[in-house]
Amino acid sequence: MATRQDYLVSPQQLSQFDNIELLAKQVVEGFIIGLHKSPFHGFSVEFAEHRLYNPGDSIRNIDWKVYARTDKMFIKRFEEETNLRCRIILDVSSSMYFPEDAGEKGQPTVNKLRFSSICAASLMHMLKKQRDAVGLSIFSDDVHFHTKAKSTTVHHNIINARLQQELDQKTRNKTTAAARCIHQIADNIPKRSLVVIFSDMFENAEKADSIFSALQHLKYNKHEVILFHVVDEKHELNFEFENRPYVFIDMESGEQVRLHPSQVKEYYQKQMKKLVAGLKLKCGQYHIDFVAADINQDFSQVLLPYLMKRSKMGR
Repeated sequence: MATRQDYLVSPQQLSQFDNIELLAKQVVEGFIIGLHKSPFHGFSVEFAEHRLYNPGDSIRNIDWKVYARTDKMFIKRFEEETNLRCRIILDVSSSMYFPEDAGEKGQPTVNKLRFSSICAASLMHMLKKQRDAVGLSIFSDDVHFHTKAKSTTVHHNIINARLQQELDQKTRNKTTAAARCIHQIADNIPKRSLVVIFSDMFENAEKADSIFSALQHLKYNKHEVILFHVVDEKHELNFEFENRPYVFIDMESGEQVRLHPSQVKEYYQKQMKKLVAGLKLKCGQYHIDFVAADINQDFSQVLLPYLMKRSKMGR
């Protein structure tokens, strides 16, 4: 008997394909099928394209073809009638290109940016089906791309093309200025939105307070916020490497250090646990949803929290 897991698409299964729009469709279709096979099947995953006609509505927006089939009047939904505005914020600093090399035994792997981009495209695909508006902001050391929130097909094509462009380039030494960029983005979201952030949040520890201030800025502007903390849990959190010397390279600064993993593993794990605990604590204080997103796991870890958040916000 097929289980929910049989329908879910893993990042590794998609690593060999290039078209991000097709990847997103495959991810969402597998997720929805799997959702019906799971305890979460009660979630609404049927996407409405019309609403019932109400007295006073303009008759020019009535879908007469639907009326002919059902003898009921429905209004076609348009951009200004969207249920939700969603702002996706994507960190494209060089640390998001980790890991760069092939996986174990030559198997294809997925870096943090590819994982995040596919997640972003998948969320956008779901938003499109629900006639919700979506905008995309991309940052590293500056805000490189920022669109208004729209629901048109042309708009979605522009966003998919930009995501594909980010995947096709691999720029070293691209630093992070998350706090300044998030403040700037917050100032340019005109209406209350669901803000979804994909980032590893790997900025200098001394800048932690400024990052939390930027996140608080979003909440002050009445936005609902989900922070997907994107990491390679095996290597970046647990520091699981073979028992041999390595040269570790900072992908943003280019700084190199040669060491044996066993020399620093215990201290490293302790510091990373402290970092993640601090993120969770601050997010809890600011009523921001903190979601751990391991790039080695399937995409339901992102899509399901999104659906739960959307359900709480109402239609």
